[in-house]
Amino acid sequence: MAEVREFALPDLGEGLTEATITAWMVGVGEVVAVDQPVVEVETAKAMVEVPCPYGGVVTARFGAEGDEVPVGAPLVTVAVGATSAQEATAAPAGGAAAEQAEGGAEDEGSGNVLVGYGTQAPTARRRRRLRGGVGAPAAPAPTAGNGLRGVGGEATGGSRPQGVGPQGESGAGAAVRGHERGVAAGPRHDRADRPAAGTDGPPRPRATVAVISPLVRRLARENGIDLRDVTGSGPDGLILRGDVERVVGRMPEREPGAVGEETWEGGPAAPVPAAPAASRVPLRGLRGAVAEKMSRSRREIPEATAWVDADATELLAARRAMNAAGAPKISLLALLGRITTAALARYPELNSTVDLEAREVVHLPAVHLGFAAQTDRGLVVPVVRDAHTLGAEGLSREMSRLTESARAGTLAPAELTGGTFTLNNYGVFGVDGSTPIINHPEAAMLGVGRIVDKPWAVDGELAVRKVVQLSFTFDHRVCDGGTAGGFLRYVADCVEQPAVLLRTL
Repeated sequence: MAEVREFALPDLGEGLTEATITAWMVGVGEVVAVDQPVVEVETAKAMVEVPCPYGGVVTARFGAEGDEVPVGAPLVTVAVGATSAQEATAAPAGGAAAEQAEGGAEDEGSGNVLVGYGTQAPTARRRRRLRGGVGAPAAPAPTAGNGLRGVGGEATGGSRPQGVGPQGESGAGAAVRGHERGVAAGPRHDRADRPAAGTDGPPRPRATVAVISPLVRRLARENGIDLRDVTGSGPDGLILRGDVERVVGRMPEREPGAVGEETWEGGPAAPVPAAPAASRVPLRGLRGAVAEKMSRSRREIPEATAWVDADATELLAARRAMNAAGAPKISLLALLGRITTAALARYPELNSTVDLEAREVVHLPAVHLGFAAQTDRGLVVPVVRDAHTLGAEGLSREMSRLTESARAGTLAPAELTGGTFTLNNYGVFGVDGSTPIINHPEAAMLGVGRIVDKPWAVDGELAVRKVVQLSFTFDHRVCDGGTAGGFLRYVADCVEQPAVLLRTL
């Protein structure tokens, strides 16, 4: 007889604690093989296909596309070894949970967590109590009316795993999403649920009211509106101020001078136009990770910024000569990357990080060069490993590969972490200068503005040259201004006279 086992969202590494479901790759009733990807999720760092370590028939999916799932929450249940939906339906309720409660045999799975992430060691076995106690009758399978959100009652094969809500979410996930949507997670008594003043009878049964703003509740209370009768137009049925005001507009007009009615010279006050409701964007996923990292950088790092204008005419001419010599083409960003690694070889203090607990500056032996890349998902920073060992051609090839992967959303988490220094080309946005925030826990960042024609003194005469502004933000704990100034000046000299690089090649 097939045995139902639960597969939870594994630890994706790099401190990630949750992921958002972007696409299901299997449906309930489908047969899956061992290590077959079953769902695509988006983390704060990349898009990842999650393979299931069990082979059999999928009996339930937990969560809909767009749901945020914490690590450890169930993704699917699989009737291990089943080859048809009929076999899966006959599987014992509880599956692996029941087996663990009875001290059964070890799980039979591949052991793989994620393709490319290695094999997870067996975890400690824990006894899990089924709802109602060990041996209690299994809860009825959800129907289409109370099934998983967005799945349409696909949960089959017995009761839900312990800690999973009626919509297929874990308790932690449901609590988080309930807080975000403003939906009460349990009984909550507010004035909108009580009978209006002057009415008789017991209060109506409690219903879940999707409302966040206390102003909305106050507006409803002052106008005698029961929020349970209001249809919300916000995300997931959230009741907005405009929804209540539309109901107010459909109510009979009060007599002039009625209680609570403001009048002017005996007439009713003119209606006040409704203010547009503010839109809210949750800080989660990539946007949330960026926000947290930038905030931490500003809290912990005493940063300072220096900048200088440089004549990039000769650098552009050198690039044209390189590309005219044949393929592959060398990008301008790769040339700037090569200049950066040469400058870090002269000023290694800037390729470092600060260990707050040990109160030490850690000088790093290798340069893992991050560079900012704008994508549809937002700004990401791919990392070129061991950039100090690559020439302009190698840097150009690797940066091109990482940029294409970033825009396709296929970068692995390892390609987005571990940087020791960041190169930020904000000139692509058409701006001249910036004071960038350091990419924590790094110690410095070099910014490059747009290259524009400007008047420039050359050999005592005025000429039109290609001028770029270079800005350098550094952690003042790792060095003083002399070191930072020396680094920036060396970069500017290499931009103005690329032959300076020949000394270090």
